[in-house]
Amino acid sequence: MAERTTAAILVQTGQPLELMDVTLPALKPGQLIVDIAYSGVCQTQLNEARGHKGPDRFLPHALGHEGSGIVREVSPEVTKVKPGDRVVLSWLKGSGLDVPGTVYEGAIGKINSGAISTFMTATVTCENRVTKIPDDMPLKEAALLGCAIPTGAGVVLNSIKLQAGQSLAVYGVGGIGLSAVMAAAALGGSPIIAIDVTPEKLALAKILGATHTINPLETDPVAMVRELTGGKGVDAALEAAGNTEVMELAFESVRNGGGVCFIAGNAPYGHTLRINPFSLIAGKVLKGTWGGDGQIDADIPRYVEMFTQGRLALDLLAKDVYDLTGINQALDDLEARKVTRAMIDMGTGLA
Repeated sequence: MAERTTAAILVQTGQPLELMDVTLPALKPGQLIVDIAYSGVCQTQLNEARGHKGPDRFLPHALGHEGSGIVREVSPEVTKVKPGDRVVLSWLKGSGLDVPGTVYEGAIGKINSGAISTFMTATVTCENRVTKIPDDMPLKEAALLGCAIPTGAGVVLNSIKLQAGQSLAVYGVGGIGLSAVMAAAALGGSPIIAIDVTPEKLALAKILGATHTINPLETDPVAMVRELTGGKGVDAALEAAGNTEVMELAFESVRNGGGVCFIAGNAPYGHTLRINPFSLIAGKVLKGTWGGDGQIDADIPRYVEMFTQGRLALDLLAKDVYDLTGINQALDDLEARKVTRAMIDMGTGLA
C-alpha cells in the first residue's frame, strides 16, 4: 500500500491552504523521503499563497521551502545522507543530485511540487536540498537554517562581508532581518540600526544585537540613519521587508563612495523601484542577493557552530509555533506582522 502524508496544499490562489492526505510517489534516482519535524513560514510562501508573486502555473501546489527532519528512505543513488540522519531542508541548492520536481496524488488528483515542499508531515525531496546536522542540534531551531539564517546572516557574512566597526542598517526585522542583526553583532558591526514599524520586533532586535532602533511611523528613517552615522549614511544596508518603497529608503541610507545596499525582500509581482541615478554616480551600490550568496553545505555547519556558541539566538526567532492545522492562521499572522517567523510543528514527535 502506498505511503501517505498530510499536506497543506494551495488549491486556489488567494484562498486558504487545504489540508489533505496525499500519496508519496515512488522515488526517482537522487530523491529521498524526509519525515518533517518543523517548517518555517516566510514572506515568499505568503506571497505565493496570496498571489503576490503573480499567476501560479502549478496549481494545485505544495508549498514550504525551509524545514528540518529525519531521513526515512533514500534512493540508491543518494550518498550524501542515509536513513536516520537529521537534516535541514532548504530551497538553496547544495551538493548532490538535483531532481527538479515531484508530483503527489490526492483526492483532487495530481498535486505539483518543486524539488522541496515542507508544509507536510513527510516529503519527497532530492539530495542537493538537504544538509546533515549534528544529532544534538534541536530540530525546531534547525528549521531556520533552511532560509531565514542563510539569507539574513548570509548577506552579512558572504555578500557585505561586514567588518568590525562597520555600520549596517536593516530595514524590516522579520526572520531574515533579525538573522542579519545577529550576524552583524557577532562580527562586531557598529552601529547596527534596525528599522521596522512593529515595536515588538524592534524590541527583539535590540535583544539580538541592534545598537539602535527606528520606527518609520515616528521619525524619518533616512534622516535618523544619517544622524546616527555622523551625516554620512551607513556602510551597508539590507532591505528585508519586501516593499519597494522601503527598498528605496534603504538605498538612500547608504553613504556615498562605496556604500552598498542589498535587496533580500520579495516585493509583490509587478512592483518597480525608483532611484536617483546620481546616487550611482556618487558611488552608491545597489545589489540583489540569492539567498545570502553562500554555499549551503559549508554555511549550515557554520551556523550550527555559531548557535552552539551562543552567537545566534535561534530560539528567540523560533518562538511562534503552530501545528499544521493552524497553517492558515500562521500565514494570516505573518501578513499582519504579528509574528517574526512562524514555525509549523508537524506533530511527528521529532525534536
